[in-house]
Order: sequence, then C-alpha cells, then structure tokens
Amino acid sequence: MDDADEDLLTRSVSEPAAFEPLVDRHSAALHGYLVRRAPAAADDLLSEVWLRAYAGRGAYAAGRGAARAWLFGIARNVLAGHWQQAARGAQGPAGATSPVGDPWQAVDARLDAAAVGPLLRRRIADLPAVERELLLLVAWEQLTPTEAAAVVGIPAGTARSRLHRARRRLRADLSSSAAALTPLTGDVS
Repeated sequence: MDDADEDLLTRSVSEPAAFEPLVDRHSAALHGYLVRRAPAAADDLLSEVWLRAYAGRGAYAAGRGAARAWLFGIARNVLAGHWQQAARGAQGPAGATSPVGDPWQAVDARLDAAAVGPLLRRRIADLPAVERELLLLVAWEQLTPTEAAAVVGIPAGTARSRLHRARRRLRADLSSSAAALTPLTGDVS
C-alpha cells in the first residue's frame, strides 16, 4: 500500500527521497489547476510550486489539513504572485494598471455547454471571490470542501456554508433564466 501523502511529506524532512512520490501523485492535478488559470505560464509556475513545497516541507503540520490541500495552497500563492508581477509589468505611463488577475474571460471558451456558457460565466464572475474560488477548487480540482477551505485559509464550516450559498445562487440564477435559455438550446419541451 502506498504511503499517505502526509506521512511522506513529514518523512521527507529527514529523507528527501520521500518527497518524490508526492511529485508523481500531484503534478498532474496541480498543473491542471495552473493551466486553467495561467495557461502560458503553467509549466514555470508548477516548477515554482514544487520548489516552494520542497523548501517549506519542514513547516508542514499534518494536523492542519491534508498534504494535497497544502500543495494547492502553495499553488494558489504562486499564482497570486504571478498575477501581481504581471500587474506591475502592465503599468502604463501614468501609473495606471491594466486589470490583471484570474483570467476569467478565457474560462467560457473552455465550457462545454456553449449556450449556457455566457450566462454561467457572468453568474460565477459575480460571486464573491472566496465563494468563486471555493466553487472552482471543488468543481475543477475535485478537492473536498475541507481541503478547499485549507487552500483559501478559512474554517471548513465557513467554506461549506459559502460553497452552499454559491451553489444555491447559481442554481437560482440558472433556473430563473431557463425560459430565456430555451430558445438558445433548441429545447421546446
């Protein structure tokens, strides 16, 4: 049986080779997260995630959550740093900055349901940032609500209630818009 991620991470402090299975297990998921958020920089960002995780492995506390959530938290911080650096580089001559951040505009191009995509994109973009991040971590990255809570740094109960609120809002928005979407989808039932 494979060693648990938490055990490997803890053991890697004294046995650096114990870190290697973590890279094998989680690189694809972390890369997917980064590709969806910063496609052009994902490979470099993933390298930075692993460098920071390896350097910070001694600070990992198993009691604070799963190793997977800890790794996604590092990925989120690396991504935030990437966007901040891009924002500094986007400053114009008068010091005004272009809005650089989560490339939400590109998400609808990857949605499967083209007819619902624009509406869904608007509704998700309108969610408060933490609710949107929780929803995407659970839906896209398949983290549990507790793991997603650890990534964004809030209590698990708070994350569950915010996730429920976000889902309820989206469900209400989409069901109230169903009549408007019917002509778009060709559904005449």
